[in-house]
Amino acid sequence: MEETISLRELFAVLRKRLWLIVLITIIAATVSAVISFFVLTPVYESKTQILVNQAKNDQQLYNPQVVQTNVQLINTYNDIITSPAILDKVVKELKLDESAQSLKGQIQVTSAQDSQVAQIVVQGTSAKRATEIANTTASVFQKQVPKLMNVDNVKILSKAALGENSSPVKPQPLLNVAIAIIVGLMIGVGLSFLLEYLDNTLKTEQDIENILELPVMGVITTIKDVPKATNVQRPDLTARVPQRGETFGS
Repeated sequence: MEETISLRELFAVLRKRLWLIVLITIIAATVSAVISFFVLTPVYESKTQILVNQAKNDQQLYNPQVVQTNVQLINTYNDIITSPAILDKVVKELKLDESAQSLKGQIQVTSAQDSQVAQIVVQGTSAKRATEIANTTASVFQKQVPKLMNVDNVKILSKAALGENSSPVKPQPLLNVAIAIIVGLMIGVGLSFLLEYLDNTLKTEQDIENILELPVMGVITTIKDVPKATNVQRPDLTARVPQRGETFGS
C-alpha cells in the first residue's frame, strides 16, 4: 500500500524535531560568524579607470570606425595590462615581495560593452597597497603603450583614492551568517525527516493499522499501581470472653 503523508504530519515531524533544527541552525550561524570575523583575512578593493581614445579632433571623436577601433584595442590592452611586460615594472617600482604572476591574480581588467573606458580593479589585504598597485599599474601601462603598440592613445581617467574609512569587500560577515542560517535550516529539516523515516518503532494505533492492514478493536491503557496505605488503623477483631457476673453489652 502506498504511503502518503499529510501536511499535518509534516508539521508534526517538524514540531517534534524542532530542537534539532534550532540547534543545527545556531551552530551553523555561530561557526560562520567566527570564521568571518576571526579567521578570514579582510580583502580590500581599489579601482582606477583609463580611457582609450586616439581621436585628434571632434570629427574623429564621433567617427563610428574610430570608436570601434578603440573598443577593439581595449581587448588587446586588457591582456597587455596583466602581462609580465607591465607587471614586472610594477613589482620593481613598488618593491613588492611577490612575482608578476602572483600580482596578476590580484588584478582584474574590465570594460563595459562598446565602451572606450577600461577599469583596473585590484584586490589585496591592505587598502593602501591595493591603491598603490592600481595607480602604478595604470601609470606604467600608459608609459609602455607607445613602446609596445606604437600608439599614444591611453589616458588615465580617474586615479584610485584611499578613503579614510576603507571597508573590506570580503568577507561579508552578515551575508555569510545569513547563508549559514539558511543552510542550517535546510540541513536541520532534512535530518529531521531522515530520522523520522529511519524510525520504525510503533507509536500510534495508525502505525499498527498501516502495518497489519487490520482495524484496531481496542486499546489497553497503562494502569499504575495504587500505593499501599501504611498508617491505616485496623479494627480489633479478637473475641473477648465475658467474666463471671458480666453480660455482653454491659
